[in-house]
Amino acid sequence: MSLALPRRASAEFAGTALLVAAVVGSGIAAARLSPTDVGLQLLENAIATALALGALILTFGPVSGAHFNPVVSAVDWWLGRRAGTGLTARELVAYATAQTGGAITGAVLADLMFDLPAVAWSRTDRTGGNLWLAEVVATAGLVVLVFALARSGRTAAAPAAVGAYIGAAYWFTSSTSFANPAVTIGRAFTDTFAGIAPASVPGFVAAQLVGGLVAVAALAAWYPHAVESADAVVVPHFAEENR
Repeated sequence: MSLALPRRASAEFAGTALLVAAVVGSGIAAARLSPTDVGLQLLENAIATALALGALILTFGPVSGAHFNPVVSAVDWWLGRRAGTGLTARELVAYATAQTGGAITGAVLADLMFDLPAVAWSRTDRTGGNLWLAEVVATAGLVVLVFALARSGRTAAAPAAVGAYIGAAYWFTSSTSFANPAVTIGRAFTDTFAGIAPASVPGFVAAQLVGGLVAVAALAAWYPHAVESADAVVVPHFAEENR
């Protein structure tokens, strides 16, 4: 039996909030601790994000699947829609709403923890074809990784594998791998190291959605039976109601 949707959605909200708090908070700390070295700032931000993501997947995976990402949830729904696995359309809407609200909350929380205004629109412009291409690559790679793990029965490796991928993608993509529409929206609410100007958000989100479509095509070619495992992303979220 699947866990009640409100319980799962609350886990997606909390997990995404803590993820964005880690991204934004470590960015603020890095900028303060290493004010003259942007490379070191990025390294500190990437390490903290990768470690936090792995821990959050371990924490919330058994409850909601630890998607924390509307693209992952959308692909889960798309792959499982005919076989009855994965999320339903209603669950997808609930997940995406919770993830976006959580991301905004996480950015506000990080600002408050570092004694900054709760909301300050970012002034960091991130636009251009090279950055959008990077987001397509980053998102497609993430989604393929997640479903490859599910399809091959290696979901236990998801915390380490997903954390490692995002940590690496900070460095091998020019966009520093947002790879997540909810996180992108949340990061517009903070004018700090990890921020993104609101005007830059639509381009990033569009690129991430394209990345999701690329991942669906890749999975159809490489993992044609991925639909059978759509309900195991990222960690199986089917358990007893009172567990």
